[in-house]
Amino acid sequence: MPIYFVLCSLIRIFAGMKPAQIFYQYIWIINTLRAYHKLTLGELNQKWMDDGVIDGNPLQRSTFNRHRDSILAMFGIIIDCEPKTYKYYISNMEALSDGAVESWLFSTLTVHGVLADSAAVKDRLVLENAPAGEEYLDVIIRAIHTNRRLRMGYKKFEAEGYEKLVCPYALKLFHQRWYLLALNDEEQMRIYALDRMTMMEITDETFEMPANFSPQEYFAEYYGVLTDNTPMAHVVVRAHKWMPNYLRTLPLHHSQRELESTPDYTDFAFDIRPTSDFLGELLRHSDGIEVLEPQEIRVKIRKMIEETLKRY
Repeated sequence: MPIYFVLCSLIRIFAGMKPAQIFYQYIWIINTLRAYHKLTLGELNQKWMDDGVIDGNPLQRSTFNRHRDSILAMFGIIIDCEPKTYKYYISNMEALSDGAVESWLFSTLTVHGVLADSAAVKDRLVLENAPAGEEYLDVIIRAIHTNRRLRMGYKKFEAEGYEKLVCPYALKLFHQRWYLLALNDEEQMRIYALDRMTMMEITDETFEMPANFSPQEYFAEYYGVLTDNTPMAHVVVRAHKWMPNYLRTLPLHHSQRELESTPDYTDFAFDIRPTSDFLGELLRHSDGIEVLEPQEIRVKIRKMIEETLKRY
């Protein structure tokens, strides 16, 4: 199943449309095999009925096989069967943790399914606001899929609004905000936050996506969505207190690697373009992170801290 249709289906699910229950069945199968590793169809069916996945009705072999095919197409997860034991298992567990869009979809649908089943304790669930601008996702994804230009209204903070005709290249979710990477009429790549958009429509004009363009490669050298001409740097930081474990569980960038660890601190290195959003993230953890090199970034962070202290 093309990822375009998967994303559109996800949007419809969140809008309360079918086939939400089918997606929940996929998620149930994946999570059950993750938890129990290997199960025969009979064992899987017993757990299916115990959990009342479809009102206590059994999991038919034909249904299971269709779901296996859909799970592979949608999430890239392979469910194999051992010839000797006839036990089913996930043979590529890395598909659930490789950072791909399929992994994100699986995680999102899993959370959505859990929350949908948690109405009885909804007053005890404290959630962040959903990313703003989601109403434009369906339109943008269709434009990306059909290589059609978008006409959008856009208003930056504290600036006049304007209309723009762009070629949509990719979408990026970063810190609870959706961003559109697009080529404008001046042949410049620009990032547009969906929560700053005021209108959106697909035009009849088509564009040709460069065959060698990769959104993943485009953002690979950056921390977030700021993609300016900041030169590459080898950044070394020293993490104190709780920060070593924090960085191990939530790496700041895919280039992050651990250099040295002692009982008092751990040094980490990054090969990255240290844009202002990356420096801001380091500053956010300044009570637990110290920049060791390069010296110019260490000086920048110190100046940022000094400017902050002036307000107090």
